[in-house]
Formats: sequence, C-alpha cells, structure tokens
Amino acid sequence: MRLLNFIVLFLPQVFWAQESHFIEADGHTVHFRLFGMGEPLLIINGGPGMSSNGFENLAKDLAKDRQTILYDQRGTGLSKMAKIDAASMTMDLLVQDLESLRKHLNLEKWTILGHSFGGMLAYAYAAKYPERVKAMIQSSSGGMDLSILSDLDISTALTPIERDSLQYYRIKIATGDNTHATLLKRGEFLAPAYVFDRKHIPEIAERLTQVNTRISSMIWDDLQQKKFDTKGDMKDFTKPVLIINGAEDIVGLEIPQTAHDVLPNSKLIILPQTRHYGWLDAKVEYFDAISDFLKSL
Repeated sequence: MRLLNFIVLFLPQVFWAQESHFIEADGHTVHFRLFGMGEPLLIINGGPGMSSNGFENLAKDLAKDRQTILYDQRGTGLSKMAKIDAASMTMDLLVQDLESLRKHLNLEKWTILGHSFGGMLAYAYAAKYPERVKAMIQSSSGGMDLSILSDLDISTALTPIERDSLQYYRIKIATGDNTHATLLKRGEFLAPAYVFDRKHIPEIAERLTQVNTRISSMIWDDLQQKKFDTKGDMKDFTKPVLIINGAEDIVGLEIPQTAHDVLPNSKLIILPQTRHYGWLDAKVEYFDAISDFLKSL
C-alpha cells in the first residue's frame, strides 16, 4: 500500500491546448498535447498509473514563452493499449515512449521537467539518451534509485485523527468498496501529506481518486526487479539540472541532496513551508526558480 501512496499529482493562463494529438508507438497509442510556442519543454507527470490531466494548468503557466509538451503515460488517460500486463508496463518501455514522441515531434533536443515519479522517468530517459536532453528540472523527484522505498512513510505528515481515518478508508477499499465517494474520503485524509497549505486538499483528494493501481503496482514491481539505479550514469551527465524540493516534502531532503551531489552541473533549491507541490505551496518562488533556470539556458 505504501508504494501506491507514492502517487504524484499536478493540479490547478495564457495559452490553451491545441487539439489532442496521437502517435502509434510500439503497437499502442500515445496521446499528447502542445501549449505555446518556442523552445520545447516536456512535462512528465507523477504516478505511476496516472494521466496528465492534473498537469494542464502547469503546462499553460510554463508556456508563456516556450512550448510545453504534455502526454499521457502508457495505459493512462487517452493513451490506449490493447493489453496491459507486466511485459508491457516497464520503465524501459516508458522511456521508449518518450523517445518515440521526441522523434515524432522532430526535436533534436528538449528540456525535461519530471515531477515525483516523473523525475525518476526523466533520470531513466537521460541515462539512455543523454544527447537528447538539453537540460532537466527535477521537481520533488522520486530520485535516481529506489532509496525512497526504504524510508517513505507518508503517514508521519498526518495528524493522529487523519492517520486513523486514512486507515479506515484503506480497509474499506481493500475489502471491495471502490466507489468514488470512498476513494475521495481516503484522498481527503491522505492529501495533507502532500501540501502545506490545506486549502488545496479538495483538489488533491480528487486527483488521488484517479490512480490505476494495477499499472502502478506493475511499474514499481519492474523497478524493484531491475534494481533501478541511474546514479552511475548521472555522475557523467553534464547538462544543467535544477533540483527543486519542498522543505517538508514527503520524499525528504536526502534524495534531492544526493542528486545534487551526484550531478556535476546541478542547482538545488529548497522551498520553505512547502511539501510535495511547490507550485501550490510556494507558487511565486517555484515558478521564479524555473523561469530563471530556463532563461539561463
């Protein structure tokens, strides 16, 4: 259950999305949207097992002076697959989907922003295709390896009442109650672990109802079986990297600090009074940091 709780969400203006686009990649359909014009910035949402729907406003905010690319990871949202199983749900195939998308867009290089699990996917892509990455932004990243699984305990950020209530709704779900109402109640008691500012709890709770737990489990199983670890590749990755993390983030501070130590050309920014969603808890500081980094490129 702890693995499934590591679900990352983006939530709620200048450029609106073009119509949906689709490409065929390795026998399945990948759905993506484009916002704005200019230098390409790929946004990889968290999860795994969640669509990009909650990332739309972020893509619009960042598209003021560049083109942002938002896509649904395989098997989520409008990215359809004929068969979803352990063989078709791997990190290697998620990486190949990104490369198929880059080729389809005819881009020589792109900057990549990965949030939470999306940061892990960004590291995996950069490890395999470093020549295709102009720069990288790691936003509350899950990290370069699986160290997050040894220490992650989201419940420590909750009050005793929230922990008890969360456990109650987890049990209801485990015993077969998967109604939206029950999923939403679980989300309401889990959401405070993700944001410092509690006014965002309702939108995060709604987002937490949308995870495909089957896909999530298969991806985490694949990562563990293959002992996911990109530190060896990343120590030779010399492109600019911005690492931005909340001071009270569920991923902790060791993961971003390790990344900063490994990456030879990185900048680390820790946002105070911020948990997993910098653009919600510290919107001005979060976007200023990203804007300054992108301008420096």
